[in-house]
This record gives sequence, C-alpha cells and structure tokens, in this order.
Amino acid sequence: MNIAIIANDKKKELITELCMAYCGILSRYNICATATTAKYISEATGLTIEKLLAGFHGGAEQVASKIAYGEVDLLILLCDTGDLQEYVGTMVPLVRACDTHNVPVATNIATSEALILALDRGDLDWRENAKDMNI
Repeated sequence: MNIAIIANDKKKELITELCMAYCGILSRYNICATATTAKYISEATGLTIEKLLAGFHGGAEQVASKIAYGEVDLLILLCDTGDLQEYVGTMVPLVRACDTHNVPVATNIATSEALILALDRGDLDWRENAKDMNI
C-alpha cells in the first residue's frame, strides 16, 4: 500500500503531528511526500519516506502521475484554504486524479485520521485486490 502526502507550508506542523501520532500504522506502508514535507515528517518520526520534488517545483505533478500509474493508494493533501489560487491550483488536479482513479483522498485532518485508521483495520485492502485484477 502506497501513501502520498502533500502539505502546504501552513500545514507542515499539522501533518508532522499527525504522522507522529500514527507513526506505528504508517511505518507499515510505503510513503512518498513532497520535499519539505518529507523532510519534516522523516526527521520527526524516523519514517522512511520517498522524497519527491517540492510542490512548487513539480512535486504535486509527480504525485498526480503516480496516481495515474496506480502507484498511490491513498493521498493525504492538506492545503491552506486561505490562499485560493494555490488551493485551487493544487487541489483541483489532485482531487480530480483521485476521483478518476478511485484513490481515497483526505483534504483535512479529520479525514486523514479516518483513512489512516481505515488502513489499520484493513478497510482499504480492496485496493490491492483491484490492482491484482487490473481494475
């Protein structure tokens, strides 16, 4: 199971705290994140994280590509809703990619926690079965 994480600068502390709280669960999965987000999380938790480009240097596009190629099973995407241009520019293409490829996406801390706990319960194991059947 592969998890991608993107967090706007104003959400870096929040995503780091989330990953610290659920480090035990997250350690069982492959995680990729945009550059600075990956750095914050790995330093705080010790988790091994594939470091992508910074979001503004193409990291969001890398995640979208991974979604399209079936390389992401869950996206956690925390953006600053106060910056409408950045919010729309980042959120819309990624949420659309998730919708197109049936990838669960969390855009706030509450949904992030719910999806991480769903991973722990096995509620998202259907993703692996769908891959095996080329769905």
